[in-house]
Amino acid sequence: MKQLLIKHILPWLAYLLLQVWCRTLRVTNLSPENEDYFNNLPGRYIMTHWHSRIFLLLFYFRGRKDWNILVSPSKDAEVLARLGVLLGYTVVRGSSYKNTLASARDLLKALKRDERVVVVADGSRGPRHVAQMGSVQLSRITGAPLIPMTFGASSRYELSSWDRFVLPLPFSKCTLNFAPPLTIPKKADDHLLAEKQQELDRALNRITEAVD
Repeated sequence: MKQLLIKHILPWLAYLLLQVWCRTLRVTNLSPENEDYFNNLPGRYIMTHWHSRIFLLLFYFRGRKDWNILVSPSKDAEVLARLGVLLGYTVVRGSSYKNTLASARDLLKALKRDERVVVVADGSRGPRHVAQMGSVQLSRITGAPLIPMTFGASSRYELSSWDRFVLPLPFSKCTLNFAPPLTIPKKADDHLLAEKQQELDRALNRITEAVD
């Protein structure tokens, strides 16, 4: 019964709730030119965002089968993984905290097929709003540009979780924001990679502050 609940009932309930909830939101875009850039980009790219800003983004980009989203392999994330499939994404089970090599291989394969990848910049364990090296390394290896994204809400509730997960209240005004793409040279050394990691950090915090 528990497996039926987790694998079939809860994902559909979450899907229906997300559909109804997000359709009440009034969404505007603070940087449409940056969204146009990746929408018109024919090849691979890597979308990245803070863990706390998943809610609206998951709904907004629904139906993109060529977007591979990384979801933890833990049992706790099973509902989220199945929700991602219902929303039309390709789900890769892996973690930025554990089993890094296996999940990285799957993401690399997707990028080499000229598909797109979505990676949480601060990972599944944090620290909050501190970019980890995973997305930077993926960009260096594949040459895919990194595109930071976020959203803000005029009225919202923040959970008491480590990431202070943001839930926009129904009927609130939400604002999307995207930063210009970051590119990582394939021959980048450790010093340059660290600089690019900090650049990603600043870009995500800048666009998040702009919508908050």
